[in-house]
Amino acid sequence: MTPPLIPTCQPWTERRIATASGEMPVRVYGRAVPGAPLVLNLHGGAFTEGSCQCGDLVARLLAVAGAVVVSAEYPLACEHPFPFALTAMAGVLAALHAQRGEIARKSSKLFVAGVEAGGNLAAGLAMMARDQQHPPIAGQILISPMLDPTLATASWREAEIGASGCKWADGWQKYLGTADKASHPYAAPLASSRLAGLPPALIVSAEDDPLRDESVAYARALAKAGVPTTIEVLEAPTEWPEGLDGEAAVPPAWEARLTALFAAFFKSATGRRNAAASSVL
Repeated sequence: MTPPLIPTCQPWTERRIATASGEMPVRVYGRAVPGAPLVLNLHGGAFTEGSCQCGDLVARLLAVAGAVVVSAEYPLACEHPFPFALTAMAGVLAALHAQRGEIARKSSKLFVAGVEAGGNLAAGLAMMARDQQHPPIAGQILISPMLDPTLATASWREAEIGASGCKWADGWQKYLGTADKASHPYAAPLASSRLAGLPPALIVSAEDDPLRDESVAYARALAKAGVPTTIEVLEAPTEWPEGLDGEAAVPPAWEARLTALFAAFFKSATGRRNAAASSVL
């Protein structure tokens, strides 16, 4: 039986977050109840397009799952290649940690989340926070994340999307700027050989998602490095990653499952269970 759909009529408010490089306009979703995690949510768009509106659906589902969600727009790669967007979002993340008592609760645990290109940035932020030992990140949520610029996996071939002439290939080219950046772990997390010490991860993809294989490969690599990792591959059809940014007339069937995954991950990663869940395909 298909589970009931979760209502996503979560209101949001506009706010400006003061960062070290200036004020950043953001959208804030959810209610600052005791125990609510604080999530920085980053939209998709293959590094070259997108906005907070594109990330609205996932932000609402995160809020329904119990979080206070801050959606931010990062500098796009057309004019600002790596590491510009990552550095800008690191500033936002640090500001959220410093101002968490004003946005959520002083005790709120900090998470990063992102879809597609936003998932790449969320993974990179988790690595930066680990290496700089600040701010403390309780978990990372990567949804159909862009992790491998080669576009050479079986799921890409199944999708019949070539490595040239597609928006993801073009997005990677613009984001990396030069070929040598493809080996930088913050830019292409799947290429990283040092994953130990990263925060717990929830990685979600789908059977019909071109990014499925790199999502699964990254989950396996994280788990092998000792990172508590949950991987979920949803049944087709989902039309991911584009389906994550759309405004469907009828809520997609996967909304309820995605919300349940978020809620379970928050419960696990914030320590309300004895151990974080870890399941790898």
